[in-house]
Amino acid sequence: MAARTLKYIALCVGLVVFGYPFIWMIVGSLKPEMEIGNLKLWSSLLSFNSYRAVFTKIPIARAFFNSMFVSLSVTTLVVVLGSMVGYALAKLRFVGKGVLYILILFTMMIPFQITLIPQYVLMVKLGWTDTYLSLIVPSMMTGLSIVLFRQFFTSVPEALLDAARIDGCSELYILFRLIWPLSRPVIITVAILTFMASWNDVLWPMIVVRDRSLMTMPQLVAIFVIGGEAETQLGSLLAAATLLALPIIIAYSFFQRYFIESMASSGIKG
Repeated sequence: MAARTLKYIALCVGLVVFGYPFIWMIVGSLKPEMEIGNLKLWSSLLSFNSYRAVFTKIPIARAFFNSMFVSLSVTTLVVVLGSMVGYALAKLRFVGKGVLYILILFTMMIPFQITLIPQYVLMVKLGWTDTYLSLIVPSMMTGLSIVLFRQFFTSVPEALLDAARIDGCSELYILFRLIWPLSRPVIITVAILTFMASWNDVLWPMIVVRDRSLMTMPQLVAIFVIGGEAETQLGSLLAAATLLALPIIIAYSFFQRYFIESMASSGIKG
């Protein structure tokens, strides 16, 4: 009983430590400018003036659409293509499968900064700068998604696949109609990780997109903060940060159970 009580106390302390900054950010974005520096959360003068200022000064709604479109497109492609490659590495037999898997693992060790310039030159040569293609295509396949799918698919019984092949099912049918329904945890995990990475990406959009109508939310918020458009108004900065963080917080809140389940089943521990 005492151990359980201590565990709950530790969890409550952790919740306060990690949750307070987010709560303060949200409440601070609603406070008057002169009260934001106070540590207390509540104010009698809460308003949406900071949010109105953000929507007035920058095209945040358009940037939200851009980020959502790019992130969902990248997430869909990563899930579909990553599951196909992961299935091939886990369940199919072909020459060089082990070498290919090692190469995929090797790519995960290469820092993004090393491939940054070659990727940018390629985007320029293809004429994809200032287009959605430059934001989507370079991210549509990731080594982590392949590894997670492969690890999960190895636990699928071979008898199930053999029975489907005897019935005349193709490998794609087996993957998308038989294995996918069994793979909800890993699919949701890959989707969450990919969506977060794509949504929060700032450096790559800064390099390949200069058209304001195509900028993503993190890119536009960074310009809003660093470029001086916020005019040192802390309320506007907090409002922009809240709008940027809210979709990720909501998505993870809904799908965290599947995320943890997949991490446990794939053998990856944090």
